[in-house]
Amino acid sequence: MDSVLPKKVKIVEVGVRDGLQNELVAVPTEIKLNLIEKLSDAGLSVIEATSFVSPKWIPQLADHQQVVERLPASNGVNYPVLTPNLVGFEKAIAAGAKEVAVFAAASESFSMKNINCSIKQSIQRFKPIFEQAKRLSIPVRGYVSCVLGCPYEGNITAKNVVEVSRQLYENGCYEISLGDTIGVGTPANTKTLIKQLSNHIPLSKLAVHFHDTYGQALANIYAAMQVGISTVDSSVAGLGGCPYAKGASGNVATEDVVYMLDGLGISTNIDLDKLVDAGDYISQFLNRENGSKTARAILSKR
Repeated sequence: MDSVLPKKVKIVEVGVRDGLQNELVAVPTEIKLNLIEKLSDAGLSVIEATSFVSPKWIPQLADHQQVVERLPASNGVNYPVLTPNLVGFEKAIAAGAKEVAVFAAASESFSMKNINCSIKQSIQRFKPIFEQAKRLSIPVRGYVSCVLGCPYEGNITAKNVVEVSRQLYENGCYEISLGDTIGVGTPANTKTLIKQLSNHIPLSKLAVHFHDTYGQALANIYAAMQVGISTVDSSVAGLGGCPYAKGASGNVATEDVVYMLDGLGISTNIDLDKLVDAGDYISQFLNRENGSKTARAILSKR
């Protein structure tokens, strides 16, 4: 039987990193920092700031050092950064990062396309990060992509997801974010996967990260909450997609998630109007339609 919904949900805002990384329009450091400030002012407590990946692969995030160096010093907000390898980790720490994230996949094909190594090799690549992070008391978050389907392999077995997630957890990740990279998940297989994972990893250590390609993201988040999940990744204005997953539309919009949670009486400590302002700010800069239906509805009434 499904449990009752959580009283409070933690939202991890991924728009500044995951959302902007594929935008073709160059976003200046100042704009990114303004967006981070607006998101923080709206009440977001976790804002993924950037990625210490080679500028050759993701030019949009070439200013990672400047972004981290200029983050607010102590406002109670966590600013994790993605570190694909030890070199990236060391650069992130040198710039002042206080939390990092590593990115694995439940699909061998996607792992090869996305980070140019097998799943096993990716875990080995992360081990020096885990060791250094433990020594420096730096929290590490783990991402697992393609948990409900892969653009190259189709269906992914829960066994694959459990194995990768378990390894990340046992190596020291304080939280594992489950990514439906191509947005093919439905409430039924979302629940099935989480129930299987809960036999190996505490539910309090799991988060969900849904793309809205098939319009299922909010339904999947609701289903995940029914089986004990209380941490949700989302992206302001629905920014983002995946460069290695053709046809994958953006992340679920933070505004839409907050509107749903507010309607359910679930606390997020986020001011929806200020959040809408933040999404409107970056959408206007990018000269693109706001990807949040909630934001579009609210803005049309102003």
